[in-house]
Amino acid sequence: MRRHSLTQWALFSAPLLILLAILWFGFNAETDVAVYFKAHRAAHPVLKAVMKFITDWSNPFFYAVYAVMLIVAIKTHNRERLRFVLVLLVVQAIVAGLCVHFLKMTIGRPRPGQGEWFEPLSTRGAQHSLPSGHTTEITGWTLPLVQRLNRTWITALFGLFLGTVGFSRIYLGWHHPSDVFFAWLLGSVGGFATTIIAGSTLFRKKARQ
Repeated sequence: MRRHSLTQWALFSAPLLILLAILWFGFNAETDVAVYFKAHRAAHPVLKAVMKFITDWSNPFFYAVYAVMLIVAIKTHNRERLRFVLVLLVVQAIVAGLCVHFLKMTIGRPRPGQGEWFEPLSTRGAQHSLPSGHTTEITGWTLPLVQRLNRTWITALFGLFLGTVGFSRIYLGWHHPSDVFFAWLLGSVGGFATTIIAGSTLFRKKARQ
């Protein structure tokens, strides 16, 4: 693992982790966070609409970004870029798709305001709070791109974007702060997996054959 990858990860993750730390230490319990933002949403409908836009369209934006990258890679016969995008799509399907849904159903944590009792193996959406799928997915989309581009300003920009998306899930009452934290961890695993697999020498040799 290159040192710059870990440095980029730390910078990229900082805005979200700082935000989560403020929420953890600023409130006595996660239920208090949910109650506070419920009242805040009622008093600030414009901000609520902005947060909903962000949470609804953040991941679709990257669907378009990677679709364009895939098309360009195919048309220009750029095998390295094609390999990167294909690896990313497979990893995202496994981590942000299969793993997230498996954990949500297996853990069965209630969403904010939906009670206190866990219901393992539940199929009810109200019991699918942990982890945050949106946060896992957006971390998986952006972290490999940050490590690939290796530009400090891009890393900081995407880090702020990640923090905003993660916060939107809490603000809108869909997830607890800890749901977002563990989603960041899971998404980071997916992001590093993409970077490592796409950049591995063995994988590149097989792609040429």
